[in-house]
Amino acid sequence: MLSGAAAFEPGAVQRPAVSLLPPAERRRCAPSVAWALAVAQEAVASSGLDAGALAVVFVSSDGDGDIVHRLCSALATPAAAVSPTDFHNSVHNAATGYWSIGAHSHAASTALCAYDASFAAGLLEAACQIATEQRPVLLVAVDLPYPAPLAPHRPVRHGFAAALVLEPGTGLEISLEGSEPTPPPMRDFEGNASAACLPLLAALARPGEALVRLPFIEGFLQVRKRA
Repeated sequence: MLSGAAAFEPGAVQRPAVSLLPPAERRRCAPSVAWALAVAQEAVASSGLDAGALAVVFVSSDGDGDIVHRLCSALATPAAAVSPTDFHNSVHNAATGYWSIGAHSHAASTALCAYDASFAAGLLEAACQIATEQRPVLLVAVDLPYPAPLAPHRPVRHGFAAALVLEPGTGLEISLEGSEPTPPPMRDFEGNASAACLPLLAALARPGEALVRLPFIEGFLQVRKRA
């Protein structure tokens, strides 16, 4: 689909089975964590690198909407009794903690949120770590739809998660410039901040040079892919 050889056909996606987690953590982790770890595991397996040696950058514009909804609902009751598991999973770096457990990783981890610019902020953070540390970095982005009654305030039609293993000399040049964003290869994911990476993924899936501009905090993050 990203290469343009086939059309995107939306369909139901079941919660991924996160095989790298022990059974207890697998049951406790939030849906967004399951999605994030599933794509992270696939990306690392495809890279052939050691998962435990990779620095990781996890990004999400909204965290886990189901957790937010349950916490707000609990606080609105007279008892205001919050589930310890939900509270544990509510922190924005929950995915990095679960990844460290599952991948047996002691490497540095970073969790970022920059609203609609979250993916670009994560990519820039990963690039800075690669440039300064000269080591590969795992970049993971995930955003899922919010449940009612929060959904109208943050409309997200489809969940989306993506992971990239980036290494020194990968062939991507990043700069803060550009005047307009690159149109996404599929519009079904409009409103999902993590899906802002789709133009970059499409460029990586196709041969030759490419130039994409991703929404950033102010302006755009321009990414040039060398042939």
